[in-house]
Amino acid sequence: MPVVTVEGRSLPLSNLEKVIYPDGTTKGEVLHHYAAHGDVLLPHLRDRPLSLLRYPDGPGGERFFTKNVPPGAPDWVTVCDVPRSGGGALRQVVVNDLPALMWVANLVVELHTPQWRAGSPGVADRLVFDLDPGAPATVVECCAVARWLRDRLAADGLTAYPKTSGGKGLHLLCAVRPAPAADTSAYARALAEEAAAALPGLAIAEMARRLRPGKVFIDHSQNAARKTTAAPYTLRAAPVPAVSAPLTWEEVEDCTDPSQLDIRLPDLPARLRTHGDLLRPLTDRRRARSLPR
Repeated sequence: MPVVTVEGRSLPLSNLEKVIYPDGTTKGEVLHHYAAHGDVLLPHLRDRPLSLLRYPDGPGGERFFTKNVPPGAPDWVTVCDVPRSGGGALRQVVVNDLPALMWVANLVVELHTPQWRAGSPGVADRLVFDLDPGAPATVVECCAVARWLRDRLAADGLTAYPKTSGGKGLHLLCAVRPAPAADTSAYARALAEEAAAALPGLAIAEMARRLRPGKVFIDHSQNAARKTTAAPYTLRAAPVPAVSAPLTWEEVEDCTDPSQLDIRLPDLPARLRTHGDLLRPLTDRRRARSLPR
């Protein structure tokens, strides 16, 4: 098992030649993705407790979701106590530096974060909408809903930033001044319901699956304190090495075919050279705005 040194930390990395994705993408290539792009990924993870969807044998193998610190965590990896709603606490990993990122990436995981930071559990500094299309609707319909939400959020003084979910849909994120998750949840629900009323036949705000065919479900529930969202730049446990990748609003406006927003591991370096981190403003607390009263 090779051992590498990352910023002074020794890390054993296992099974680098193991094929993780059906297209032949190996674990070594997965690890290279996180090593090469830690500078843009880490600001979106910093100080946020991680939930991990592990898929060590690829997306077709066993997948399991964990919030507790995985066994064998080095003593230098930051952990935090996260209160449980029913009492007690979970011990979760917090990835604040490249060695910790590489250690957790070696487990082959999706990275999921809440909308709040470890020091203030349940106090949100981000707002998120997960736009999930019900077939035959696609990400093209998600883009139409995203544009409506962008304009409606702007009317309330909030700036929305889009990214692919890494699956079929889109995520919209806003930086907000710290507020109880109950408040961000209530605001997100109200906007989702307003969008559904304004876009009949296109959007729904109800979770019932029987209502979803041909429409975009605006999932506002990920603003709840206990929920998490796939982090920017995480690879997904999908049949292809899809990335939850930031988008320009021009890409959202011009999308007429789902393939236009099918962003995979090999696409990311060129996108970053062209655009940099499109979600960087989310990490600048000076840009955060208060929820409307």
